[in-house]
Amino acid sequence: MASSDLVISPVSNKADRKAFVELPWAIYANDPAWVPPLKGEAHDLITPGKNPFFEHAEAQFFLAHRDGQVTGRISAHFDRLALEMPVEQGMGPGTGNFGLFEATDEEAAHALIAAAEEWLRGKGMTRVLGPISLSIWEEPGLLVHGHDHPPTVMMGHNSPAYEAWIESAGYTPAKKLNCYEINIKKGFSPLVQRIVESGEKNPRIRIRHVNKKDFDKEAAIILNILNDAWGKNWGFVPITDSEIAFTGKKLRPIVYEDLIRIAEVDGEPVAFMMTLPDLNEAIKPLNGSLLPFGWAKLLLWLRKPQVRTMRVPLMGVVQKLQSSRMASQLAFMMIELIRRDAVAKYGATRGEMGWILEDNQGMVAITKAIDAFTNKSYQIYEKGL
Repeated sequence: MASSDLVISPVSNKADRKAFVELPWAIYANDPAWVPPLKGEAHDLITPGKNPFFEHAEAQFFLAHRDGQVTGRISAHFDRLALEMPVEQGMGPGTGNFGLFEATDEEAAHALIAAAEEWLRGKGMTRVLGPISLSIWEEPGLLVHGHDHPPTVMMGHNSPAYEAWIESAGYTPAKKLNCYEINIKKGFSPLVQRIVESGEKNPRIRIRHVNKKDFDKEAAIILNILNDAWGKNWGFVPITDSEIAFTGKKLRPIVYEDLIRIAEVDGEPVAFMMTLPDLNEAIKPLNGSLLPFGWAKLLLWLRKPQVRTMRVPLMGVVQKLQSSRMASQLAFMMIELIRRDAVAKYGATRGEMGWILEDNQGMVAITKAIDAFTNKSYQIYEKGL
């Protein structure tokens, strides 16, 4: 197609927003690995006043049209909290992002990326990291390995063609994020079991369930540990109280007390592990809608989910313990205790941990110790403006 046939325009009205949200249904109609998101949540994600990301961020969404048909979409955005981070941690002054990227062809892809870059330049940005959709805490990175099987809850999926299109637009790899698969039906090695048993005998250590009846208090404890534990990680941006509340409201239906553990040492909360039953297994057949009967099916599933997969999206140990033997012991204890309940109570057979930064040596060592292997990889790219 000649470039004159292609038009890039900002999302400016209700019809545009609908087209932006619904484009993936056309692109992935024949992709058996794609999981349609719930359309209500997809609309909330891009709506200021719904998503608290916009309390500290600014975004512009774009659509590509050719001959009256939508052929692509992209977001251009920057996060003021990310601009305040040290440059050596990946974000920092002048760093904007693109995300929510979809395109039917390379010409549309390049035109959308160029439009996002131009908008970011106009906002004073000098560098782009992407795709990040929209926050680093949501769906960062482009799927570059593992296209053949569905993503788990809160993980992205995209066409394998996008990797070449983004790189041909001048982007180079900045950081890789990996997910690790584990066979959780079988127990871990004798060494890991001894570490767990030793911790269970240690009176200083307590690994407890979260209390869902005191959800806000428990969320605050986890937030404090998370911001401390991840504070020096590449790409880190502080997560705000309102973002925790927003995410908590979204995830609360799939929060089960025995799948989220908080580790205390001498009565002080120092680590946590969050595990979620793979909601994608339940929502995939709904095709994005809870109507007319999807809500009833989902509600029935939520009462006592039986799933193949459990995902660990978040895990952390406070920085003061991270170089100690205690840190790995607490991690192994939480993994093992949750593994037992996931298998016995929810029928799970596999676990997925991630994403994990490719150079996070501590977490990579833990995945090796429990015989996990990389099943998906997401690439974040960068380019100077």
